[in-house]
Amino acid sequence: MPISEFTLKSRDDEPVRRLEIFTGSGRRREWPPEEKARIVAESYEAAETVCAVARRHGLTPQQLFTWRREARKRMEAEAPPAFVPAVLVAADPVAEKEQKSRAKRRAPRRRAGTIEIEASGVTVRFGDGASPATITAVIRALKDAP
Repeated sequence: MPISEFTLKSRDDEPVRRLEIFTGSGRRREWPPEEKARIVAESYEAAETVCAVARRHGLTPQQLFTWRREARKRMEAEAPPAFVPAVLVAADPVAEKEQKSRAKRRAPRRRAGTIEIEASGVTVRFGDGASPATITAVIRALKDAP
């Protein structure tokens, strides 16, 4: 029997031009959380690039960047606020008088762009370079304070 008799045909007189073979269910792959964490950790190693790690595991770089962003958000949400307790010490009246006598008499300078917040008997001042994220974190901490 010649090979021409085994050729698939779409019509009686014309052979099939394209043949597709599906070798799986075609679903998205599901990654267990431990596997995702291992791949994300591998992408942070010094000698690796995100593209190389993604290619090695059959991912797109965008997918790996998304996993990294989600992991970073989870870590930030789980971490407690990182504040250092502030200790206020009353100034020594003798030293304060010496400083006043040495200082020149001139009008106090005003700071431009200073934000002052009073809450629960506490006054907080933010200077020109304070980031919105820092201000938000301090306000949230003041709200949560007893």
